[in-house]
Amino acid sequence: MKILVCLSVVPDTTSKITFKNDNSEFNREGVQFIINPYDELALTKAMELAEMNNGTVSIVNVGLADAEPSIRKALAIGANDAYRINTEPKDAMYVAAQIAALARENSYDLILTGRESIDYNGGMMCGLLGEMLNMPSINVVTSIDIENGTVKATRDIDGGKEDVECTLPCVASAQKDLCEPRIPNMRGIMAARTKPLNVREAVNGFDFASYGSYELPPAKAGVKMIPAENAEELFDLLRNEKKVI
Repeated sequence: MKILVCLSVVPDTTSKITFKNDNSEFNREGVQFIINPYDELALTKAMELAEMNNGTVSIVNVGLADAEPSIRKALAIGANDAYRINTEPKDAMYVAAQIAALARENSYDLILTGRESIDYNGGMMCGLLGEMLNMPSINVVTSIDIENGTVKATRDIDGGKEDVECTLPCVASAQKDLCEPRIPNMRGIMAARTKPLNVREAVNGFDFASYGSYELPPAKAGVKMIPAENAEELFDLLRNEKKVI
């Protein structure tokens, strides 16, 4: 079994986000980048499935050279090899097109993504890849098993969970309850130094979105404290000042 894990690199949630060039460009200076947490879950589950089914795990990242430390960390967790598609990840459609081009060349049995990236929170990659590769896609899975070429998964839906089945090959995205992420050990870190990290150029001919400017959300206002015994004042503020009731 051949498994491909889509890996994005995102700012750590503790990083201070700023923009430059008249708010037209994200300022990467001083920002700590990490593996997208949902993608890390996808990688861990890929390792578990590969171990149970005598498989291999490959990683693909669409990004520039500064993503390679995170890719090496993923290799240290246990992936067999990695691909970095050497282009800026401009939007979800563009990234999916680059990954789909790689996937067509290698005939993967299973492609795993994270539910979403924690920077743009788009949640589109699983569905886009399924459409581009003409594969069934299962979004936000909380469990996934493979038996005799059949995928059995449980996914989150509004108000509950749903059990689904499909045949391989397919695409699935990892939800937070899927597994516990693995921490690379020293042996894995040393082995990652010699594992293949293949760099390939982007496939041209795909449109992508452009952004005119960015802006930060309004600063949070101070909290207004209302005495517990004065519920009438609270209702008055909610109705007349905030106009939420």
